[in-house]
Amino acid sequence: MATLKDIAERAGVSLSTVSRVLNYDETLNVLDSTRKRIFQIAHELDYVTTKKKRVNKSTRQVCILKGYSEEEEIVDTYYLSIRLALEKELKEKGIDYMAISKDGLYDEKLKEADGILAVGAFSKEEADTLRNINSTVVFVDSHPDNDSLDCVVVCMKSVVKKALDYLISLGHERIGYIGGTGFRDKNDNFHYENREKYFRQYMSNINLLNEDYIRIGKFTPASGYQLMKSIISSGNYPTAFFIGNDSIAIGAYKAIMELGLSIPGDISIVGCNDISTAQYMVPSLTTIKIYVDFIAQVAVELLQERIVEGRELSKKIVLPTKLIIRDSCSKPQSDSYNI
Repeated sequence: MATLKDIAERAGVSLSTVSRVLNYDETLNVLDSTRKRIFQIAHELDYVTTKKKRVNKSTRQVCILKGYSEEEEIVDTYYLSIRLALEKELKEKGIDYMAISKDGLYDEKLKEADGILAVGAFSKEEADTLRNINSTVVFVDSHPDNDSLDCVVVCMKSVVKKALDYLISLGHERIGYIGGTGFRDKNDNFHYENREKYFRQYMSNINLLNEDYIRIGKFTPASGYQLMKSIISSGNYPTAFFIGNDSIAIGAYKAIMELGLSIPGDISIVGCNDISTAQYMVPSLTTIKIYVDFIAQVAVELLQERIVEGRELSKKIVLPTKLIIRDSCSKPQSDSYNI
């Protein structure tokens, strides 16, 4: 059986340095390359700690826990793109993985995994349950109300502001919102979905909020079609919309065209996510780009810090977004819209 002395001799460092590295001593001032070399040698020599745990397993097992249904992943390609980006990142790092739906929250595989990447929406209760099952969890695209959890998110308040600032700059004042629903907690308190919440705040602050211009359903093309048709058919509709995601926008486009209106001539549209098809829509969709590949990279890095380096303090990483201006917006053409 290999000893600390064997590792020290091959690494060319002192016995105490090897001991402190393998015990994740964060006060030790040593180069990352040296730390990595020590772990690699420990693995090659099959070194086992006094707790009988392998120090640096060559193969790790990560669970991707999907906080949405299979149907939702199909119709909202944003979450599909996040999962695929995570899988790509894990493959590049040589990490084994499996994907499990939220229905399998108590699956034994979650307990046995080295770490969990929880993608999508999770309530505080679900997050607490998950952390009790496995303490090594990174939440991706959500931030459950728990400061002890790692998460990677975008600032939805900033996303909404970018979209509405742009529409206001074009001269729009009658602006609507179409998005997905929020949720009720265990105390029966309703929580608005963040995009809707920040839309309401922004428009209220400038005294332009009109409840008649808001429709809430699902984050799907079918819902976007139905909700947009509902607003336009009312005979009173806005000159522009911020739409909760690009999948909803696809359905909204169809409703607008079927009712004989044009984009952006009659209605301007700003979406959110910048899915791959957004640039090929007719007209091409102006949207807020969320950097999915960067989200995946950062999420896997956070998980590795927990697993390999033994980081104990939690991190919340807020990533930037960008307004992508295409052809779906223009200045309002008139002040009166009735059919």
